[in-house]
Amino acid sequence: MENEFAGLTAIITGAGSGIGLEVAKGLKQRGVNVFGFDINQGDMGFVATFIKCDIGDASSVDAAFAEFNKVSNKLDVLVNNAGIGSLTTVEKETDEVWHKVLNVNVVGTARVSRLAIPLLRQSKHAAIVNTASVAAIDGIPNRAAYSASKGAILALTLAMATDHLPDGIRVNAVNPGTTDTPWVKRLLDQADNAKVAKIALEARQPMGRLVSPSEIANAIIFLASPAQASITGTSLNIDGGLHSLRIPK
Repeated sequence: MENEFAGLTAIITGAGSGIGLEVAKGLKQRGVNVFGFDINQGDMGFVATFIKCDIGDASSVDAAFAEFNKVSNKLDVLVNNAGIGSLTTVEKETDEVWHKVLNVNVVGTARVSRLAIPLLRQSKHAAIVNTASVAAIDGIPNRAAYSASKGAILALTLAMATDHLPDGIRVNAVNPGTTDTPWVKRLLDQADNAKVAKIALEARQPMGRLVSPSEIANAIIFLASPAQASITGTSLNIDGGLHSLRIPK
């Protein structure tokens, strides 16, 4: 069977750990030349070419693309995966946190996309996949700024898909449920009892467990595949049934 990914080049933000790392591994296995944009190299090792990038800083994004352009003259896939979270209500959220979360999650995604699109426009298989969240479509406690930012990512995905349809650039999103990543572990560590908090998260999932990073990565890779040339402006829920299913207790 022909490998539809062979010879493609991808940039993945937040590729040092969690979902981004799993996407990098999966694309690498499929013959993709992978570049990982992240603040730290993390565990990407030989899976991806590390380029230091803080998507919350415009000058850092500019520098990362300048470095990328020195070693590659093509881009086929962009995965906007990097992001941060917060654990408060709108009543308790400070302006500082609002600006930080929206700057990284929303404006950061736009910054990276803005510089990637001229390169993607030259590809016959151009695809962007944005990491949103089930928090964008469900009311989840204590996620005010995070939920708002991920809702914005879904709206941005539709806008980008529309704007760049004439360019042949497909734009889609994934909505992960609560996923077993280092980021979620850090959030749990902020709880009074991390073990109890994790049990509560698992109990909230209809399938009774957290989603794995590889399950999210497989969906991202599916949407990025040239074999899915008719899929654009779509979001996929990978959430263990959290959004759609209500299990009687």
